[in-house]
Amino acid sequence: MVVLMKLGWSSCFTWSSVLRLVLLLVVSCKAKGAVKLPPNVSVPAIFAFGDSIMDTGNNNHLKTVVKCNFPPYGQDFEGGIPTGRFSNGKVPSDIIVEELGIKEFLPAYLDPNLKPSDLPTGVCFASGASGYDPLTPKIVSVIPLSTQVEMFKEYRRKLKENVGEERTNFILANAVALVVSGSDDIANTYFTARFRQLQYDVPAYTDLMANSASDFIKEIYELGLRRIGVFGAPPIGCVPSQRTLGGGILRECAGKQNEAARLFNSKLSEKLDSLNRDLPNSSIVYIDVYSPLQDIIQNYRRYGFQVVNRGCCGTGKIEVAVLCNPLEPTCADVSNYVFWDSYHPTEAAYKKLIGPLLQTYVPKFF
Repeated sequence: MVVLMKLGWSSCFTWSSVLRLVLLLVVSCKAKGAVKLPPNVSVPAIFAFGDSIMDTGNNNHLKTVVKCNFPPYGQDFEGGIPTGRFSNGKVPSDIIVEELGIKEFLPAYLDPNLKPSDLPTGVCFASGASGYDPLTPKIVSVIPLSTQVEMFKEYRRKLKENVGEERTNFILANAVALVVSGSDDIANTYFTARFRQLQYDVPAYTDLMANSASDFIKEIYELGLRRIGVFGAPPIGCVPSQRTLGGGILRECAGKQNEAARLFNSKLSEKLDSLNRDLPNSSIVYIDVYSPLQDIIQNYRRYGFQVVNRGCCGTGKIEVAVLCNPLEPTCADVSNYVFWDSYHPTEAAYKKLIGPLLQTYVPKFF
């Protein structure tokens, strides 16, 4: 402090103010994000639609068994608080907004603590266990994509009230909307519950899914969104629960589920290419998550993991949502695991996956 005084600093300049300045610099540096956008390009907001991969807490407020706002979920989240994110920490929607330098977390639209100041930078409408098939969310009483559209309409009205119509139109046109869905249709509705197998074979069912996805994209485009990224289905047969249910005594990846995911992805990609041609000023990007996640699963040790065929929660073979609860023990070191529960990756695995995806696909929006 003596040195500071000799340099002519005011006596009211204290070490606490120095600390505040340092913290401000750290926060501002963090807000810049790791992904560089092209010159004169901005992404003011991120919107997330779909299922549990993106859900940041919307299911907390539903009467459903598909929720996770209790320990051990969130054990590595800020403050160790279970927020309704289906992981031990952050989920892709959080990682994406942070990497793009928008904000640290993407709040759930149904969060009662959501503030008007949260709206201009985006929110999450996704609901765990939802799907493209309207039957999928109905089975477990979660939010269907049709209702997520209605939530977005309500959001848009609130945003206009807060920032005006001109700014709202700018935010919607320049934001990136991300859609993640399809896994629950394939894994749960078709192969596990088998509700659709009497009506559809796999080719017909994946047609239903792809047509529904296309209709959803057209709906949110009509509401003002122009940059839309749609994730393909992952190698869903390789998540621990599907290994248990469909992978035989050795719990190998369930081949039929993965074949269905690949077939759906090829149809989804074609649909999105068609929409890109037909919808003026649109930038609709198919995001292949199947290949990079499959690489992590097949070469998990190369990525720094030790366990891939079970999750960290409980036995790791079947526990998810209410089955992964405070009574279940967790693994000693979650950083060794690709999967947190029997269905969802750990934050560490998500970061290994999302970083390269952003570097590959963000330029395609502009």
